[in-house]
Amino acid sequence: MKGVLKKAVAVLALLLMTSTMAFAKGNLVVYSPNSDGEVQGILYYFGDKYDIKISLQSMGTGECLSKLNAEKANPQADVMFGGVNMGVYTTNKDLFQPYVAKGNSSLPEGYQNTTGYFTNYLLSGSNLLVNTDLEKSLGLNVTGYADLLNPALKGKIASADPVSSSSAWAQLCNILLVMGGYESPQAWTYVESLIKQLNGKLTSGSSAVYKGVYQGEYAVGLTYEDPSVALLADGAKNVRVVYPKEGAVWLPAASAIVAGCKNVDNAKLFMDFLISDECQKIVAGLTNRPVNTKIPNTNKFLLPFSQIKIAYEDIAYTSANKKAIQKRWSDLWAKLN
Repeated sequence: MKGVLKKAVAVLALLLMTSTMAFAKGNLVVYSPNSDGEVQGILYYFGDKYDIKISLQSMGTGECLSKLNAEKANPQADVMFGGVNMGVYTTNKDLFQPYVAKGNSSLPEGYQNTTGYFTNYLLSGSNLLVNTDLEKSLGLNVTGYADLLNPALKGKIASADPVSSSSAWAQLCNILLVMGGYESPQAWTYVESLIKQLNGKLTSGSSAVYKGVYQGEYAVGLTYEDPSVALLADGAKNVRVVYPKEGAVWLPAASAIVAGCKNVDNAKLFMDFLISDECQKIVAGLTNRPVNTKIPNTNKFLLPFSQIKIAYEDIAYTSANKKAIQKRWSDLWAKLN
């Protein structure tokens, strides 16, 4: 009798295991520089919706790309979620495989996938994050980039390295654009002065910028909208978001499928999901802005575009000249430090 019972239990266990395998939708391995809000609101929501097991490794954009490069012969990731843009694509084409998501043609023309490789899914803006306690103690009122050259802020400004951080790269391009132009001596003179203000310090990555401002290590940070607004939404009272009076740029943030990935069907499904109305409405309630501009933001902490001076980046120029601009920055940094 015991033998029959054991056999019955074993059969039942096998049936349950088989049933679970039949209903499971597989895996998706993701490398991402994105904030917790995007990861929880978009990535894990997607996993729950389609019963897909998400394996996430969070790291900076530069680290994501380095890891993908190191693993090219045997790719471990399926998707790079965020951190992809025209500049990243043009310098790392071999890391990604082509796919145009369903619904791409319904997006505004400027945000559609025209390369065939990466899917724009939200708009990410550059801004300053100010620690109001330190700002008050220093007797300052930060309104834009020009204010960062105040001697009182020397050594109190947080910035990541534009060579390895996508948000710092976006800030450098924003600064050059609004302070005179990408090749203008005036703009590069400002950059040189700003480097001196950094006093030889760069943060380890994008997240260290806004965290450092919030924690009082720095008075001002050169950062981006998503984590800045997330701090406000989480109840932070000691920081404020400043959109530079000289102009702030919003760029489409994108995701892409890793070349030779193991879970390609799930990767394609994720790309489709990112630009679906369902996901775009999720984005509208988070701390970013939907790439489908027909869908309005619902987060009360996001200042309407109508109240911000918007600057428009020449994406084709900055992408084509990324290495040259980064080298010029690096040469200046080495010269001054």
